[in-house]
Amino acid sequence: MSAEAAKDAKGAKDAKGALEHATAIAAAVRDAGGRALVVGGWVRDRMLGISEPPKSNIDLEVFGVEAARLRAMLEGFGRVEAVGESFQVYKVGDVDVSLPRRDSKAGRGHRGFVVTGDSDMSIDEAARRRDFTVNAISWDPLTNQHFDPFDGRADLGRRLLRMVDAQTFADDSLRVLRAIQFAARFELTLDEATAALCRAIPLDDLPAERVWGEIEKLLLARKPSIGFALAMDLGIVSKLFPELQALAGCAQEPEWHPEGDVWVHTLQVIDQARARIDDLPRPQQLAVMLGAVAHDLGKPATTAFIDGRIRSMDHEEQGVAPATAFLDRLNVHTIDGYDVRRQVLGITAQHLKPGSWYKVRGEVGDGAFRRLAHKVDLELLARVAKSDCEGRRPGRFDCSAMDWFLERARALGVEHRPPAPILLGRHLLELGMTPGPRVGEILKAVYEQQMDGTITTLEEAIAEAKQRL
Repeated sequence: MSAEAAKDAKGAKDAKGALEHATAIAAAVRDAGGRALVVGGWVRDRMLGISEPPKSNIDLEVFGVEAARLRAMLEGFGRVEAVGESFQVYKVGDVDVSLPRRDSKAGRGHRGFVVTGDSDMSIDEAARRRDFTVNAISWDPLTNQHFDPFDGRADLGRRLLRMVDAQTFADDSLRVLRAIQFAARFELTLDEATAALCRAIPLDDLPAERVWGEIEKLLLARKPSIGFALAMDLGIVSKLFPELQALAGCAQEPEWHPEGDVWVHTLQVIDQARARIDDLPRPQQLAVMLGAVAHDLGKPATTAFIDGRIRSMDHEEQGVAPATAFLDRLNVHTIDGYDVRRQVLGITAQHLKPGSWYKVRGEVGDGAFRRLAHKVDLELLARVAKSDCEGRRPGRFDCSAMDWFLERARALGVEHRPPAPILLGRHLLELGMTPGPRVGEILKAVYEQQMDGTITTLEEAIAEAKQRL
């Protein structure tokens, strides 16, 4: 079984276990005179019949049982963790159990709410506080009955994303960003009235981590360009990401970029990159996707009409500064211990290398690959470069350069990292050297020869060190 198949099988098993757990809790709630409904994304995903296993965690909303009694009941199912006592949300393993919530607007922004649980709330009233109709459907696991007061099932059939309540939708500005990631993930069209309201909602109250939470979901959607295009239409790009806004209208040489301006090109590159990351761990997936978004951020500042051609000289290196600013807005640094920022900036600065080196491949030595591996993961770079090439009307251009580049990097064993130094400080100390700057100088000099391939063994490295001593 492949790693992907094993992952899917585990996801399906976890989801089945969570549903069985939720059903058992629902039965206990029923016996106590209440009713427990599965709500939110699990119901939506199940109705969409998406091929991926549903998320393993399930949200249960409990009606007719007050908070203290509910918690005591849940303790019979295992360890109960309260998530904000005022919210009355309880985590019981893979099931999140809550009372219907009543929101009172108490301040500006997505956190400006006083939230209290209300077990006496009606099902329709509880659904009204949700963002979109497709997320306002609930399901009784005991009776298989659906509750859909805002016609979310019909909207799913129409592939329409529509707000539940125009009076309260704007209270939470994060919903604007949720709109773009939902549109991309499920290939939905945003209802025009909802879009008009989204355009009018300020986004300056959103902290970077909340923005990133939605952008991350967008990047991993099957077709992220849908969400990015919608973000441009709704004014999200201009409000939050001026570096991306500058790509719109930035012309490119038609012979090499028949698809249009840099923004249009970037959208195509993003989708191409998304098709090339399923076999990667999540941090590397995000590095590739962010690299695809940022790779041409240097073009607006460098594009000029020269000798009858539109050129963007040195746009790779000039793109590092705006790419850094873009990552700062998202507060992206390391993810799960992996330095995503370093890789994104490396990809931005080096994304033309595979193509340019291929043109003079007879002159590019192994040392060039080894040195470049110090700056960026060469496999991730090749994936973005291939996406960049194919993001100009796929099949029209020869993109074999990136395959050659990756094969060469793999043959040298530097596709993910540069070679480890053969000569270490302890070797020099064993030769009688005392710690100091001279040790570093010799290590660096010998390592440079190792990069060039003139030193390949420890014996050769020690001999060279002795000569320098």
